[in-house]
Amino acid sequence: MLCACSGEQFKFDEPPPESPESLATRDFSASGISSRNGTVDWDSKLGDAQVDEVESTLKEALSLNYEEARALLGRLEYQRGNFDAALQVFQGIDIRTLSSRMSKAISERTRPLKPRSKGDIMPAGVMSLHSVSLLLEAILLKAKSLEELSRIKDAAKECKMILDVVDSALPNGIPDGISEDCKLLEMFHKALKLLPKLWIQAGYLDEAVLAYRRALIKPWNLDSQRLACIQKDLATTLLFGGVEVEVPAQFQVWGSTAPKSNLEEAILLLFVLMSKMLNGQIIWDSEVMSHLTFALTISNNFESVADHIEQVIPGVYTRAERWYLLALCYSAAGQNDTALNLVKKISGCSEANQEPYVPSLLLGAKLCSQDLQKAHEGINFAREVINLAKNQDEHFLVQAHKLLGVCYGNAARISLSDFERNFCQIEALAALNSASVCKEDPEIMFSLGLENAIQRNLTPAFNNVMSYSEMSAGSTAKAWKLLALVVSAEQRFKDAEAIVDLALDETGQIDQMEHLRLKAVLQISQQQPKQAIETYRILLALIQAQKESATNHVVTSQRRLEVEAWLDLAGLYTDLESWCDAEICINRAKAIQFFCPRNWHATGALFQAKARYKEALVAFSVSLSIEPDYIPSIVSTAKVLVKMSNDVAPIARSFLMNALRLEPTNHEAWFNLGMLAKMEGSVHQAADFFQAAHELKLSAPVQSFI
Repeated sequence: MLCACSGEQFKFDEPPPESPESLATRDFSASGISSRNGTVDWDSKLGDAQVDEVESTLKEALSLNYEEARALLGRLEYQRGNFDAALQVFQGIDIRTLSSRMSKAISERTRPLKPRSKGDIMPAGVMSLHSVSLLLEAILLKAKSLEELSRIKDAAKECKMILDVVDSALPNGIPDGISEDCKLLEMFHKALKLLPKLWIQAGYLDEAVLAYRRALIKPWNLDSQRLACIQKDLATTLLFGGVEVEVPAQFQVWGSTAPKSNLEEAILLLFVLMSKMLNGQIIWDSEVMSHLTFALTISNNFESVADHIEQVIPGVYTRAERWYLLALCYSAAGQNDTALNLVKKISGCSEANQEPYVPSLLLGAKLCSQDLQKAHEGINFAREVINLAKNQDEHFLVQAHKLLGVCYGNAARISLSDFERNFCQIEALAALNSASVCKEDPEIMFSLGLENAIQRNLTPAFNNVMSYSEMSAGSTAKAWKLLALVVSAEQRFKDAEAIVDLALDETGQIDQMEHLRLKAVLQISQQQPKQAIETYRILLALIQAQKESATNHVVTSQRRLEVEAWLDLAGLYTDLESWCDAEICINRAKAIQFFCPRNWHATGALFQAKARYKEALVAFSVSLSIEPDYIPSIVSTAKVLVKMSNDVAPIARSFLMNALRLEPTNHEAWFNLGMLAKMEGSVHQAADFFQAAHELKLSAPVQSFI
C-alpha cells in the first residue's frame, strides 16, 4: 500500500488467502489506487484534499488492520457517491463480533485518570479510541448508504448498533472528561440524531419515540442547542405522530410523577424548552411556542398558554400582538370579559399613535356578539373594521359584515322601542346579506338563517339552513336543530320529528341528547304523551350512564340538559293532572340546580293548575327574583293576578307589556292581553290582540330559536 502511494516498486510476498491484510490491500487496488511505472492512477475520481487524506492515512498503513482499511475504503466510496460500492466494502466488517471489544475499549479508555503505579498498564488487546471512532464512523456511513439506497429499516438497525455499543460501555452516560471535539463523541452524537429520523422514515413511530427517549434519558454530553433540537423533535413526534407510545419501565425515572400520556410528555418537554429560551440558554424558536400553544389548547389549558405568552421576552411580539394573543387565550378559557378588556387596550388611548390592529377589532366584535348587553359595542367594533378594511382586505370585510349583522340582531332583542327594534332587525338582515356574497364561510348562511327564523321569515330561513348544509358538506348538530325548529314553526311537526331522527344518526353523544329532548317536545306537540315519556326515559338513562366518564365541560352540559328534561316531564304531568309525578320531577330538578328560574316557574305552574294561586304567585316571584326578565314567569304572574282579583288588572297589564317589550313574538302574552281587554270591555282591542296571538302561534317553534 505504501508503494502504491509513493510510486516506488516494492515486491511483497504473496500472503496466504485467509490473511485479512491481503484483502484490505486488494480492496485498495480495486478502489483505483494502483502503481504502474512509478505513477499513481486516480482516474480523476478523488479530489486533492481526499488524495492528501489517503496519503497521510496510508503512511501508517503498516499499523492498519483489516477492519480499519475497509472503514477507510468505505468512507472514500461514500464521499465519491458510490453508495453501492461503499455498502459492499462496509459489509466486510463484522461489527457484531467487534462490538464487545469496542465497548471494552470505550470503557477502558474513557475512565477518569488516576495516579498509576509503574506496574499499572493498559490491558493488552484493548483497541485505541481512534480505531473505535473509525469503526463507528464506518457503521454510521453504512447506515447512510443504506438510507441513500432506500433501505431505511436496515439503515436504522445499523445506526442502532452505534448506540448499543456506546450504551453498553457507558451505562451512566458519557463522562465530562471526553472533549467535545473527540471523533468518537462526534460519531455518537450524529447517530443519536439520525436514528429516530430513520425510524420515522421507515414508518416505525414507536421505535422513533423510544430512540428519542434513549437520547434524552442519560447525559450524553450534548451541547445545549443539539439537546434542545432532540427535545423539540420528540415533542413534535409525540404531538403529531398519531401513536400512543407508553414509557417503558426503565425510562420512568420520575416514578409515579412520570407523564401518563404522550401529550403530557410533549407538554413537559416544551415547558423545558420554553424555560431554556427565556433564560437565554438556547436561541428563540417560534415553533416551540406554536407547538406548546397547540398542546395546551387541545388539553384545554388556555390559562397556561396565556402565562407563557406573558413570559415571552420583549421584541418577539408587539404589544398589540401580545394583547391579542392573550385575549384569544382568555376567550377560549371562557373569560370573555377579561379578553374584551385586553381588546379595548389595543384600541385604547395608549395605542392611539399605532396603526389599528384589525384582528383584535374583529375579536372584539365576536366577543360582543356573544353577549346581548354588549351588542352596541360589537356594532362599533365591526363598523371600525369595515372602515379600515374597505377596498383592502376582502376576508376581514366579510367577517366584519357577518359580526355586524349578528350584533344588530342582538341589539334588536334588547331594544326598548319598536322603532329601534325594527331598525336593528333591518340592519341585521342587510349586513348578513352583504356578507353572504362570500361562499367560503358557511357560518354566514347559518347566521342569516337564524336571524330570518327569529324574525319569523320562515321560508328564507329554511333556504338559508339548507344552503349552510350544502356548503358545509353535511349538516352540523346546530343546523339539524335549527332546521327542525323552522319546520316545527310551520306546524309540520311530523316532518320536524323525521329531521330529528336523521340528526340522531349523524351527531355525537351530547348533541344526540339535545335532539332526543327536541324529539320529546315534538311528540308532546303532536299529543303523544306516552311516546314523549318514553323518549325522556331514554334521555335520562343516557345521561345517567355517561356521568362517570364525562369531562367537566360535558358534565355541565349534561346537568343543564337533565334539569330541562325533568322540568319538561313536570310540565307534561301537570297538563295530565298527575300532580304527584309532576312534583317528583320538580324535586329532581331542584336537587340538581336549586336556584333555577324555570324550577320555580314549574312549581308555580303546578300550584296554578291546582288553583292554589297564592302559592303560585310566591313561586313565580322567586323565579323572577332569580332572573327578573324570565318571560314565562312574567306572563304567568299576570295570569294569576287576574285570577285572584279584577282590581289588579292594571298591574297584570304592566307585566304583560313588559313581557312583550322583551319578546314581541310571545303569543301567550298577546293572548292574555286579549283576555284582559275583553274583561275590561274593549272588544275591538281584544280582537286585535287575539288576531296577533293567533298569527304568532301559527309561526311559533316548539322551542326557542336561540
